[in-house]
Amino acid sequence: QVQLVESGGGLVQPGGSLTLSCAASGSIFNINAMGWYRQYPGKERELVATITSSGSTNYAGSMKGRFTISKNNAGNALFLQMNSLKPEDTAVYYCNALLGPFRRRYWGQGTQVTVSS
Repeated sequence: QVQLVESGGGLVQPGGSLTLSCAASGSIFNINAMGWYRQYPGKERELVATITSSGSTNYAGSMKGRFTISKNNAGNALFLQMNSLKPEDTAVYYCNALLGPFRRRYWGQGTQVTVSS
């Protein structure tokens, strides 16, 4: 019912910045919350940040102060502004959305972020 497509990943030097985008289509009016996760090779997908339909945000501890999650008013675009990037931020980043009263979860395909000099 909802399709999510991440973009904006790429190669950036340590200390640099990068903004990820997630375009949502379909039943976007049913989205309750959206978020960003990341996954290292061979590791579990981990929370980066979430934002509710009302705009409340939370962040994983390692991202707080460096990353900022936001969305547009229409609710069909999610962003992750990443600053002061570190090599350990290298991962595949995924956006997700929770829909409807049952909080059905949808995932994007992921976008690779590589932080290297």
